[in-house]
Amino acid sequence: MATGDWGSARDAFSAVLEVAEVPEALFGLANALFWLGDLAGTITNCEKAYAGFRRRGDPMFAAGAALSLVGYNKGYLGNTAAARGWLSRAARIVRNEVPQLRGELLGATAYVTDDPVQSEALARQAAEIGRANGNSDLELMAMHAVGQALVQQGRTEEGMSLLDEAMAGVIGGEGRDPLTVAQMSCMTMVVCGSCFDLERATQWVQALQGFINRYGCPFLYAECRTYYGRVLFENGDWAAAEALLTDAISMSEGVFQAPHAFAAGTLAELRLAQGRVEDAARLLRGVEGRQEAAAAVASVRLQQGEPSAAATVLRRRLAATGPDRLDAAAVIELLGEAEIALGDSGAAIERGRALVALGERLLGQALASADVPAACAHLETALAAFVDAGIPYRAAQTRLLLAQVLAPSDREVAGAEARTALSVFEDLGAGRDADAAAALMRELGVKSARTGPKNVGRLTRREQEVLALLGEGLSNPEIAGRLFLSRKTVEHHVARILSKLGLRRRAEAAALAARERR
Repeated sequence: MATGDWGSARDAFSAVLEVAEVPEALFGLANALFWLGDLAGTITNCEKAYAGFRRRGDPMFAAGAALSLVGYNKGYLGNTAAARGWLSRAARIVRNEVPQLRGELLGATAYVTDDPVQSEALARQAAEIGRANGNSDLELMAMHAVGQALVQQGRTEEGMSLLDEAMAGVIGGEGRDPLTVAQMSCMTMVVCGSCFDLERATQWVQALQGFINRYGCPFLYAECRTYYGRVLFENGDWAAAEALLTDAISMSEGVFQAPHAFAAGTLAELRLAQGRVEDAARLLRGVEGRQEAAAAVASVRLQQGEPSAAATVLRRRLAATGPDRLDAAAVIELLGEAEIALGDSGAAIERGRALVALGERLLGQALASADVPAACAHLETALAAFVDAGIPYRAAQTRLLLAQVLAPSDREVAGAEARTALSVFEDLGAGRDADAAAALMRELGVKSARTGPKNVGRLTRREQEVLALLGEGLSNPEIAGRLFLSRKTVEHHVARILSKLGLRRRAEAAALAARERR
């Protein structure tokens, strides 16, 4: 467990349990299975460990198992009732038998509490106890929870500052338990997503690379895995985003509706960016009425030429959550696009002004404006923000909009912007947007031949090695053996190859590799 070898840890704990049902082994097995993504096994073995500790009369470990079950039920399943039940059980044990765990109990209570003001107060108490007792894991977790509560109260700058401090401490080695890093990383993705702060989320993902290389992906809950997938989507790593979002859908399907709808909606947005409208629509079947998927549902309606239906979905979403929350920005932007399609440019401009008030920039506002210099100023501001944040897809979409605005007055600059956008779209595999950029270039009289599948030279050295072995007809297990990689790593390499080359099946990649050899 200490070295992050979760498979070997699972096997070792299982070997103990073949001899005797030792509660420590059950608890250890639950933790190993947590890292391996086995939700059912994690909870089942943690519950067995709790029962074993209680039978043995060990309240310290029993309370610890109960507190773990609070997190698993709340974070993994979104099952607040079960989380509160385990919290009550832990509270009774702590009050009566192990008051030294009061700090951990306060932290878990802050996590489950709906009122952000109360959550802040509880977390601050937990942080003080952790600091006084030299328990850095508790102190940092609680400090992070205070930051979350402040963000929920609308005190975003103050809350994010605490979140950053807590993350720096835990990544810097102050925390002793990798699980602390995993839990804080997950919640960082969730908080950044709720604030639409993709730049901060991206920077923390980059800071976590050393931890990820050693221990594996820390984004183990469906919700934070979806937010991480969104970050990868925006950063242009679409193959990895697709793998994470598919996992999140699988983890949450039939378990809890909200995280499932959120994951399905996010993957549907990726499918739309790839130009796969029908695939996006299929992903959304069964979640069309969920608020978490409203933006994706509306985007599909827009692509299908139904702006009135899209606007209806989006207005319902805004009515349910209010227009003043930062996570409403994407909904407001889409509603502006729908209103433009309906010919209501005045309403679209008002959507743009609402976004400016939220600290965002609505690209649709510029298209609705008859004032070309003002429109270009909005788009230039948006472009600079997306480039600075390292979000290539949105930057390319902004360039394309800028080209559309400039086309009547400055064809040369418009053509250059469209050409740059086309290059990015083709690199990402954004077929729909690439077609739009190529069409505009043809209107401008600029050569716009699509390059089709990407140049093999754009693959990394390892990806080229995997592609060559695909060309030899090797299976994933055979490639793993040849290159001394895990099967999962090979699967990710193959997915990235297909994405970068604009292909859908490994057979196409194998055929391409065979042609390259000749």
